[in-house]
Amino acid sequence: MSSLALAVRDSSTMLRRNLLHARRYPSMTLNLLLTPIMLLLLFVYIFGDVMSSGMAGGGTGRSAYIAYLVPGILLMTIGGTTVGTAVSVSNDMTEGIVARFRTMAIHRGSVLIGHVVGSVVQALISVVLVGAVGVAIGFRTTNATVLDWLAAFGLLALFALALTWIAVGMGMVSPNAEAASNNAMPLIILPLISSAFVPVHAMPGWFQPIAEYQPFTPAIETLRGLLLGTHIGDNWWIAVVWCLGLTVLGYRWSKAQFNRDQK
Repeated sequence: MSSLALAVRDSSTMLRRNLLHARRYPSMTLNLLLTPIMLLLLFVYIFGDVMSSGMAGGGTGRSAYIAYLVPGILLMTIGGTTVGTAVSVSNDMTEGIVARFRTMAIHRGSVLIGHVVGSVVQALISVVLVGAVGVAIGFRTTNATVLDWLAAFGLLALFALALTWIAVGMGMVSPNAEAASNNAMPLIILPLISSAFVPVHAMPGWFQPIAEYQPFTPAIETLRGLLLGTHIGDNWWIAVVWCLGLTVLGYRWSKAQFNRDQK
């Protein structure tokens, strides 16, 4: 069997293993999925009228804020889902299963690939579920074409891949699952200080650069532009650069930690 065929076979096995774990222990995935849904419902039904009037000078109504909010919540869903990846990787590293895998005749990279692909699949499923809730409460796209939808889905997948590799690295350097969960908290906090809930220009002046130049804001603005027809500007290539940079960084970090840890 060629090395490529071996890598594909073993990676598929590891992917199936991680998906089975997620199915058998759904509590963490459910908790991480409920957080963006609860925030969506909270901001729409409790703060929606106030937020929409404050953003647009009044009169736009709750439906306009739903359209503004949902793209940000979708990106936040990905950030929350990858926290589970960090915990899962940490468990594998500290409970001895990775040491066992190292003694077996399997492709070394398949362990990490299984985690990454499994996490991306779970993140995209979570995005679909949260998006369905958004549609149910009134989210509608504005003249989005099939190409716009494909580009939006591609952006979500690329963003999920980038954050997943970072989460894998966080999980590998964490001594236990609790530490992994804490280390991955920035993936949940960053969307809260982005343009997910209010425009950047509505934030205090000293805080605007923090919100504008982090990875979530350009991705959110690009997603809004694709689905709602708003101005994208330079946000699309900034988002792509962030995604590619985080993917390379996370991959190299995770690979280095995996090769160094021989426990």
